[in-house]
Amino acid sequence: MSDPREDRWSTNVSDMPNAKWYVSMTDGFMSGWGHAEGMTNRHVLLCDDIDDAYRIERLACRRDEMKRVTITRNKPRTRGGVLYSWQHFSNCGWGA
Repeated sequence: MSDPREDRWSTNVSDMPNAKWYVSMTDGFMSGWGHAEGMTNRHVLLCDDIDDAYRIERLACRRDEMKRVTITRNKPRTRGGVLYSWQHFSNCGWGA
């Protein structure tokens, strides 16, 4: 089994590890090229508790390239034309 703390991506959210909290955002910078060529990149940070999720949400909302930031207890739904990338909040490098 892969380490859920590793960075990963897929067009199917069932590939994403389970977490207690998910902070999802549309990443305008990573959309449309690389692994997300021709797609929207929806980046998801996996969080262990709500305090971490709120901290990540505040940081994401300050970044110009991040839009539609949400916190949920459930994984996002798989949608066509979307690449889901994810990482554990402790690996995001945003000073969380």
